[in-house]
Amino acid sequence: MAAILTALGTARTIADVGAGTGSYEPRGRTVVALEPSSEMIRQRPEGACPAVRAVAEALPLKDNAVDAALGVLTVHHWTDWRGGLAELRRIAPLQVVLAYDTRRHTDFWFVREYVPEIAALELTRPSAEDIAEELGAHTVTPLPLPWDFTDGVFPAYWRRPEAYLDPRVRAACSALAQTDPAAVDRGIGRLREDLRSGRWHADHAGLLGLDEWDAGFRLVVAGEAGPHA
Repeated sequence: MAAILTALGTARTIADVGAGTGSYEPRGRTVVALEPSSEMIRQRPEGACPAVRAVAEALPLKDNAVDAALGVLTVHHWTDWRGGLAELRRIAPLQVVLAYDTRRHTDFWFVREYVPEIAALELTRPSAEDIAEELGAHTVTPLPLPWDFTDGVFPAYWRRPEAYLDPRVRAACSALAQTDPAAVDRGIGRLREDLRSGRWHADHAGLLGLDEWDAGFRLVVAGEAGPHA
């Protein structure tokens, strides 16, 4: 969150595009949340900023309506990601996007060793590098994942493999939820056996001493906040 706040700089009005439940919305600023899923909007906590149901490709805001457009782990879900990024540029002079390197995700041990079918999905998604190029970004900052990261993004449990045995964890990861369930079940079965036998810990001993690991997450920043920020 600190990196996002730094990237937003002096921006006072922010459009959070693909806002979800609002986990990354900055406090103390004027934020409008834009989210296509009514279910996600219903899950927003009491006291969260106002939310409008809208898709990234057709945002209901005027040109330069806000100081900054924020998108956190959302671009890969958009139907027309280039169209959505054009909308971010239209509504705000500053764009801050948290994305990830899809190629690095395909080399994640869970994908490589247990559910390689995930790679086919990941490689259809825009990578952080693609997003940065499309936006004409001036900054792309790597954001390594701490070993105890609390947001349940797909690689968050890189040092806690037992977490992937929990169906609730898998349901919260789009890469797993959108992959053939039979392939996921096969992979989980192999992982369960490797954890039982100690093979996983032997094969990945190098990870166990790390406090953080580069899973490919990148903070992409383009443009700058206007003088009215």
